[in-house]
Formats: sequence, C-alpha cells, structure tokens
Amino acid sequence: MSLPQRQRPSRRPAAHPRRSAGVSLLEMLLVLALIAAIALVAAMAMSGGMDGMKLRSAGKTVAAELRYARTRAIATGQPQEFSVDLRSRRWQGANGRNGELPEALSLRYTGAREVQTRSNVGVVRFFEDGASTGGRIELAAKSAVWRIDVGWITGDVRSGLLQGKAG
Repeated sequence: MSLPQRQRPSRRPAAHPRRSAGVSLLEMLLVLALIAAIALVAAMAMSGGMDGMKLRSAGKTVAAELRYARTRAIATGQPQEFSVDLRSRRWQGANGRNGELPEALSLRYTGAREVQTRSNVGVVRFFEDGASTGGRIELAAKSAVWRIDVGWITGDVRSGLLQGKAG
C-alpha cells in the first residue's frame, strides 16, 4: 500500500511582482548627501560663514602660538617673543614659528611700547618665570571680534569671541 503523497499547493505568479521592502544604496546615499548639505549650510549660517570660520581658526592659532612662546620661555629659561606685523599680517613666534593672517580679517594690537621694534609691529615678550609684557590682539570679521588677552603678571593667555559682537 502506498502512502498518499502530499499535494503541494500550486503557486500562481503574482499579478504584480512585489518589490523588496528595503531602500536601495542610491537612495541612501542621496539622503546622506542632502543631510550633509543642510548641516553645512546651517553651520555656516550659525558661525558667520567662511569669514567666521577664518576668524575662529586664526584666533585659536594666534592664542596657541602665544601659549607656546610662554611655555618655551619657562622650559628654556630664555625670554621668548611673539610679534605680529599689522601691515603685512604676518606673525612670528617662538622657535622660528611663523604664519600669516587671512586678508578677510582686520587686526588690532594694544600692548607695551617698550618692546615694539616698529610702530606697526606688536610684540609680547614672555619671561623665564612665565610673566610677560602683556598685550591684547583683536581679530575682526564683519561685526564679530576675537580677542586674545595676555596677562602681564602671569603671562596667562585668554581668548574667545566677544559676546554680543557676532554678526
């Protein structure tokens, strides 16, 4: 006697072929590109655009170089200088480090005249005990101002965007 064979239900082809429920790689990349573009536009609008980014970058660089000059003076026991030429927009730091500030930024220096070599050059001198001649460097882009203050007793370098000045 033979066992009855199970009958398989016949499969009919669907009238409309079903598409898979996921998203394609192309769709995913398009969405990521849109999100990145929106984030870039939002970041530029919040930070003042390219000028704002140049201001932040230059301000942080100058502050870091001032701190480096102070650290170098303490470590070597030799006075170190940081100078900035207001006309050529070039700065010279400790250990031969130098750079240039972007044309889009305006520049102002306030400090001790005794250490200035020329009227258009601002100089901050750091001594072996960490003290300095002090000074203030202000970088500005449109209505935003980045201020760098160097304390004359402690040589402490503080910097940041001035409140209420961002445009």
